[in-house]
Amino acid sequence: MIDVQAYIDPKAKIAPNVTIGPWTWIGPDVEIDEGTTVGAHVVIKGPTKIGKDNRIFQFASIGDDPQDISYQGETTYLDIGDRNLIREYCMINRGTKKGGSITKIGHDNYFMAHTHVGHDCHLGNHTILTNHAALSGHATIDDYAIIGAYSAVHQFCHVGEHAFVGKSSYVTKDVLPYIIVDGRTPTAYGVNSRGLKRRGFTSETIDGLKRAYKIIFRQGLTVSQALAKLDELVSDCPDVAKMMAILTESERGIIR
Repeated sequence: MIDVQAYIDPKAKIAPNVTIGPWTWIGPDVEIDEGTTVGAHVVIKGPTKIGKDNRIFQFASIGDDPQDISYQGETTYLDIGDRNLIREYCMINRGTKKGGSITKIGHDNYFMAHTHVGHDCHLGNHTILTNHAALSGHATIDDYAIIGAYSAVHQFCHVGEHAFVGKSSYVTKDVLPYIIVDGRTPTAYGVNSRGLKRRGFTSETIDGLKRAYKIIFRQGLTVSQALAKLDELVSDCPDVAKMMAILTESERGIIR
């Protein structure tokens, strides 16, 4: 299941049923768990740990040094979970010491061709990065968020769960959960109702999130005033609490 033309460093730990294509290079300090398939011409450097049943397509670059001028060869890490789909020419870098030393990716994520995950990024589960989407260092992407084609997320930005970032958007502030943002300089365009319905959210929950959206974006309130009103919705719609959390913790401000 490992092509004779692949190079596997003797110090790499490869599970017995991993498939590796020709001309792929896997360095030391790389661990690949069972069921994972690695295509041709892939480069994987370590320390990198890759979980079960991932599919990595040709020409991907996984676990190389962070693209940060302060990096001086320190030992840093990349941790990838299970069942991720990593398409052609994807680039995923290890962390930096100043950023916590680790880039971490959860389970069931989909990285389309030419996507980039910079150093110290943290991604949850079931996220989608569409073709040519790029995450700068230290970005956080929560579960089920979608980043549109050719979009870029600035350093330290936080995209909340179930959020949808439209194509060619330049995200320089945090994106609240459950909402749609779009545009070269992005604007909030409402709750991601269609996506939430597809994922089993009830009409009552979606209506509650829409009420929360109006409080945050339509009533001209300060953050503290909005939080006070949102707190009244939480008992009927607990998901509003996740919007409140990012609104409270945001240091960059939110896209409005």
